Amino acid sequence: MKYGFIGCGNMGSAVIRAVCGASGAEHVLIANRTPEKAQILAQELGCAVGSNQDAATCEYVFLGVKPQMIRDVLSGIRETVAAHRPILVTMAAGITTATIQSILGADYPVIRIMPNTPVAVGAGMVLYCTNNVP
Repeated sequence: MKYGFIGCGNMGSAVIRAVCGASGAEHVLIANRTPEKAQILAQELGCAVGSNQDAATCEYVFLGVKPQMIRDVLSGIRETVAAHRPILVTMAAGITTATIQSILGADYPVIRIMPNTPVAVGAGMVLYCTNNVP
């Protein structure tokens, strides 16, 4: 899979829908704390469901979890990220790219995005910044 998503809440599911529409659902794998929620969304969109570890093997890993959960989620996928070196895309409010790298213990490429509600209808914009790691 090319795009892995960890978390499919309001913002996560909006971005998942956008990526499925633009790149094709066959390239998307989603994971969620509540697997049933991921399964329902995946069935609707035609994408795959897996674990956080599965999502962390993808080329791009979208982190759509609440800021207070980011440390536990990243700690749980740390070894998989080290083995696969994905591009990490975080939607967690208030969590810097440096914090992501610190938790993972290495300089991975991280993109921090701040999507807004219109993303859910395929219109609007997403602000982003990178940490300049190649």
